[in-house]
Amino acid sequence: MYATKIKMQQGCYYSRSVLEIDEIYIEGCDNPGFFKKAIIHDHLKKYPGSIQVKIYPYPNVVPATSVRGEKYVRSASNDSEHDNLLSLPRE
Repeated sequence: MYATKIKMQQGCYYSRSVLEIDEIYIEGCDNPGFFKKAIIHDHLKKYPGSIQVKIYPYPNVVPATSVRGEKYVRSASNDSEHDNLLSLPRE
């Protein structure tokens, strides 16, 4: 499955923080569409490595938890300057 676009939280369209991603569009599954980041986080806890960012080098999307206990996701570290999820098209 691939993450192909993102929706940011209201008022955060230009943010460069993965914490402010609200929903991520997932394709390659039975019901493609936007999913809340906490739902994707829980899925990845059960099925690690099952979702990649659809931007070269196609890093895995990985679950993370903020210092405040908020569930979110980010892409696995690579040589890019910003998280690859933030390079996806925004709606």
